[in-house]
Amino acid sequence: MRFAALETSTEWCSVALSIDGEIASLERRAANRHSQLALPMLEGLLQSAKIRYGDLQAVAFGAGPGSFTGLRIACGLAQGIALARALPVIGISTLEALAEEAAAPRVVACIDARMREVYYAALERRGGAWHEVVAARCVPPQSVSPPAGEGWIGAGNGFAIYGNLSGNLGLQKVFPDVHPTALAVARLAAPRLAAGQGVDAALAAPVYLRDKVALTMEEQAR
Repeated sequence: MRFAALETSTEWCSVALSIDGEIASLERRAANRHSQLALPMLEGLLQSAKIRYGDLQAVAFGAGPGSFTGLRIACGLAQGIALARALPVIGISTLEALAEEAAAPRVVACIDARMREVYYAALERRGGAWHEVVAARCVPPQSVSPPAGEGWIGAGNGFAIYGNLSGNLGLQKVFPDVHPTALAVARLAAPRLAAGQGVDAALAAPVYLRDKVALTMEEQAR
């Protein structure tokens, strides 16, 4: 199967191209230039592989949670590529992609959500798939509770922003620089697309976990 993957939920912009199980990827620290970088990066991968958009059979994207703007960019690009060619689309949790990048069997994935909150989930790998022990949620860092059991590691920039989190959770190790990537999205998407789990492009949507995008002036003052 040939499909593209996009991940723009954090300050990193990454794209991947999966061809019959072989995955090539590119990533760049983008700041706020994801919309400018993503398509040229993907087109570079397509040219290297000597294939065109018309040769793709599906599109995957990092669905969230994460930056609201970044999630809309990835979803919008995936829809744009897929709609014109009637391709299925699949959204992959950015917290699951973060756990995939961490390469450990038990991962507390934690991303800074700003507004003094974090997105986090506790995921355990069993039977070749990730399972949520603590479902994805958006909470203040002090409300992050440790998952049951031992052997958990932490991953994501939430641990860089809120350094006391790792101690509060009793984690073995913490990797604050690990981030969700299009490579991880492609790895997770491949078996799901093969199982026919892709949806019509018009049905693809980001996963925000919250509706509020900024603090009021009064809240900032407090």
